[in-house]
Amino acid sequence: MAIEPPPSEHLTRLSAVQSSEWIRSGQLKSEALVQACIERIQATEPDIGAWAWMEAEHALKQAREMDHRRWHGKPVGALHGVPVGIKDIIDTKGIPTEWGSPACANRIPRKDAFLIDRLRDAGAVIMGKTVTTELAFMHPSDTVNPHDLARSPGGSSSGAAASVAAFQVPLGIGSQTNGSVIRPASFCGIFGFKPSRGLISRTGVLRTSQSLDQLGVFARSLEDIAILADALTGRDSADSSTLSCPKPQMLDGVKSEPPIEPSLVWIDAPYHKELPDDVKQGLEDVRALLAPRVETIPAPSQFHQLLQTHKTIQDVEIGRNLKKLAETHAELLSETLLETINNGQKIDRKSYQNALQQKAAAETYFRRFFNDFDAIIAPASLGEAPPVDVGTGNPICSTVWTLCGLPCLTMPILNSERGLPIGVQLIGGPEEDDRLLRSANWILRALAP
Repeated sequence: MAIEPPPSEHLTRLSAVQSSEWIRSGQLKSEALVQACIERIQATEPDIGAWAWMEAEHALKQAREMDHRRWHGKPVGALHGVPVGIKDIIDTKGIPTEWGSPACANRIPRKDAFLIDRLRDAGAVIMGKTVTTELAFMHPSDTVNPHDLARSPGGSSSGAAASVAAFQVPLGIGSQTNGSVIRPASFCGIFGFKPSRGLISRTGVLRTSQSLDQLGVFARSLEDIAILADALTGRDSADSSTLSCPKPQMLDGVKSEPPIEPSLVWIDAPYHKELPDDVKQGLEDVRALLAPRVETIPAPSQFHQLLQTHKTIQDVEIGRNLKKLAETHAELLSETLLETINNGQKIDRKSYQNALQQKAAAETYFRRFFNDFDAIIAPASLGEAPPVDVGTGNPICSTVWTLCGLPCLTMPILNSERGLPIGVQLIGGPEEDDRLLRSANWILRALAP
């Protein structure tokens, strides 16, 4: 059974871009928008379970402050008064951040994560903390898919994707170490975007894998994805992975016209044989509609090996970063996570270093690859959302792109035979996020009926 927003909740249907424009112009108060979102959460949360922490008065107080600033002619930001849901692995001062685990119950940070500071600079309202799977790994949460309450929203950014899909908030922030933004967006029928590695700081975010952890965003429109990503990017001296150079302007990319029609490529990856027939047919139809702009090529010889490369790096780094927690709170962790932590500690240093070298070689390959193509078009998931008792789905459609730190976007284009959403993924060159979103906008217009 799907949850549909009733007509009376029209404010919750507004895009972030439209909401911000109306708030800045005085046509809409942030307090009214936030109140509408609160009412929507109250009406749907018992079924969906997207929030780890949300207090109405905390959100309304921020909204009133944003309205007060606008009323008195103070500077306003690009997301002024717009509510945003924050994945519960991202530190928020004075607000519980429990990493989706009873082992971290009652954990309350003393300072905000860097990206929360960026959101506050943009005038956003921190609505609350959305549910994550256990320590942003594989063990499922209790959150369900708004399109079918018997199915998973995906993981690990389960609550962030579900809350946006259920019209509880217009924007959500998640993270991706493998497929934790792209896959939930596909299952929930919304846009999901993981920018290039190094554009968004990870300071104040749970570390599971320093080589692979990246941040991402959820929204119901391409423009909203862009405006949120723009607000989050920036150099952070406390996170050495952030890039100290000019950043791509995402919203400019969405709004600009390609100088020529984009050159797209389909890579025949080894895992495509696992796609169900309805997904294969849908992707073939998309490629046919975009012809002759899509070239099909075989996967590089090392493509399959990169899946193991990712696993080696992730297992070793999870083993290191969560070792102490496993030693002190093993009884509160899932067997799946404990097994990964233990396995990671058994991998020898040489194998880990070889994996890092393979990762670096793949990054070099793809930097050159995008000299010839604007974007790779690919599946975002291996089909529709699975039943909740099966798990959060296989992240394999994202593994190589995450390993290489490439910008990735899920576009809600397809539907399964059951009518459930399935995303189409677009992958771009490193630090060419604006170019990727420009190509995505062109594709969406080309596919429009």
